Amino acid sequence: MNPLITATDLAMIIQLSVAPVFLLAGVAGFLNVMSGRLGRIVDRARVVEVRESRLNDPQLRAVAHRELVVLWRRVNIINWSIGFCTAAGLMVCTLIVSLFIGGFWRLNIGSWIVGFFVLALVLLIVSLMYFLKEVQLATRTLRIGKELPLEELPSVFSDD
Repeated sequence: MNPLITATDLAMIIQLSVAPVFLLAGVAGFLNVMSGRLGRIVDRARVVEVRESRLNDPQLRAVAHRELVVLWRRVNIINWSIGFCTAAGLMVCTLIVSLFIGGFWRLNIGSWIVGFFVLALVLLIVSLMYFLKEVQLATRTLRIGKELPLEELPSVFSDD
């Protein structure tokens, strides 16, 4: 077992790791989109919480509360999506490290590498399914905002 690696071997390992690195870049971009979405949902929930506390009409207050429940459900779903996507990214990183370790020590770990890759893709698929669920919930609940006429709502930024 000679741990020395030649420049040719290293070049081949780097070549093999290019595709997973691109996958990792895609996962990072997706995480960026989801974290931005999470931030907007939380900001909206804070506005609705303030609005709900200032409403006197029980009917309007109930509508605001329903929107708040949906917003926190969306937060939960997007958190799951972020968690699975992060796990997929970690699995891709494990895959890349395995490529280098296996190549450097000339270990026969091809089945492990395939397993890491398949698991990364499964985690990414689950993450995308949660993301789709959150987007569907967001678009389905757009009509809640139509139930609250703007002229009947106190301004969040007013002092009254």
